[in-house]
Amino acid sequence: MHEPSSLTNFLHTLHVIVWKDLLLELRGRQVFSTTFTFALLVLVVFNFALDVRADLAPALAPGVLWVAIVFAGMLSIGRSFAREVDRATIDALRVSPVDRSAILLGKLFGNLIVMTAVELITVPAFVLLFNLNPRWPELIVTVVLGTIGYVTVSTLFAAIAVQSRAREVVLPILSLPVLVPVVIGSSKATAQALGPTPIDDVPWLTLIAVFDVIFLAIAVAIFDYVFDA
Repeated sequence: MHEPSSLTNFLHTLHVIVWKDLLLELRGRQVFSTTFTFALLVLVVFNFALDVRADLAPALAPGVLWVAIVFAGMLSIGRSFAREVDRATIDALRVSPVDRSAILLGKLFGNLIVMTAVELITVPAFVLLFNLNPRWPELIVTVVLGTIGYVTVSTLFAAIAVQSRAREVVLPILSLPVLVPVVIGSSKATAQALGPTPIDDVPWLTLIAVFDVIFLAIAVAIFDYVFDA
């Protein structure tokens, strides 16, 4: 358990990292604009390519949404540690006398904020493009839980992939196999939120929530070794 002073230092480090990353993004807006454009492009392309009938949309559209979120997110989350390498600040973070879990959570929260901003536009656009009538509270809970699990996994593997020169390729190769449970669970729960089946009939949300908790605990536990390697 953190001492009061240690907790203060932990929260200060967390705040500094989140604010620094968000400030850089607000100044450049490159990550957000690229991620949003890619996600929207995926939705539009699949919408026209599949030409889904209204009765089939609730079954097919969830997969399209999560393909857009997952692959668009790789663009933004991959930059979270790559930016430190590009600016030659990663070594300063490694030698700094701060809790490594504060660095992980700072990067995670920053990535989560960017992804949330993208989804605030992408999810309504998805509903409009596929002419859906979702149960919004259930859809929002599903997207939030799925995004937390996705960002947790991807942020951890972004820290591993940044060691490689081909980090843009390494990140999806490492993270996508681990993301299978949360992507499947999120797609199934999204389908339930779009269709007539109540979302509580099958515990997909419970699966996603358990995955989030387990992988967050694993990420915090091993991040010291990953980041300082």
